[in-house]
Amino acid sequence: MHFQSRTEFESELYERFGSLVKMPLLKPDRALLPGDVKSILDEGLSIFKLHRSRRGRRKRSNGSYASEEWEQWEKRLREILFKNEDYLKSIQVPFEVVVKEVVEQLKAVAKGDIGTPDTAKRRFGNIIFAAVTLSQADILCLVRKVAEKDTDVNNFLEAIKLDNLNKVHVTLAHKRAHGVAAVASYAVYQNQEVPVSFNAFFYNDKMAALEAQLGMVNGETVDSRNDWPHGTLWTAACVGPKEANTLPKLVSKGKAKRVQIDPPITISGLLLIGRLVYRICGVEIKIRFSSLC
Repeated sequence: MHFQSRTEFESELYERFGSLVKMPLLKPDRALLPGDVKSILDEGLSIFKLHRSRRGRRKRSNGSYASEEWEQWEKRLREILFKNEDYLKSIQVPFEVVVKEVVEQLKAVAKGDIGTPDTAKRRFGNIIFAAVTLSQADILCLVRKVAEKDTDVNNFLEAIKLDNLNKVHVTLAHKRAHGVAAVASYAVYQNQEVPVSFNAFFYNDKMAALEAQLGMVNGETVDSRNDWPHGTLWTAACVGPKEANTLPKLVSKGKAKRVQIDPPITISGLLLIGRLVYRICGVEIKIRFSSLC
């Protein structure tokens, strides 16, 4: 049986939630434990280790120690703790201070001011981004419906060869842009299906993308850290998929077109966290996702 160290335990919490809020309980400058308190705690640890070595389990309610050793120890523990009540109260952080510190940490997390510690970054440094991946067949069906209603879109898709569209995903967070903690925060939704509504098709002679609106998982809305949530469909040679982020601005400048999808079309995708490399300048590099769990 493996018992985690504090560092391992906290790293897993950062992995699952992206941030960690700590509640202060004991004063850092507290006095040393009284001798009788330390002795009774050491005795309890010794009984626990002996019980585990004999029984191979942590539950103290099983075996002969339950009715004798443990009950006697618990009785002495209560007596000693009540005897040292003043000391125990003196080393506790006042409740109002606890509330203040927790609130300040929560505010810092909300602002993104609390980052992932180096230990967690080293452990999860190979995790590049979180995204909702979508079926290529579903995307092809969607864009064909758009093309049926718009001749210009139909001509555009025929010119770029419709069946060669990229494997579409909606990026939620990327390590470079948002940090490891932001990416890891989506681990709670790992492998969950997410409904994605597409309400507009953007394109020009260099790229094409679908504007996306993410739905809910277990009653919680999944939000993208990108300013413009979208799925990149296609980019011309030597144009990086990241450039698709500029399409809304290009539309406002008259350098790209936006076609409304009315009513919006919803497709379910799978939320995954891992690594991704694109096809750049004709060189295709495989997409690979890996679970954090």
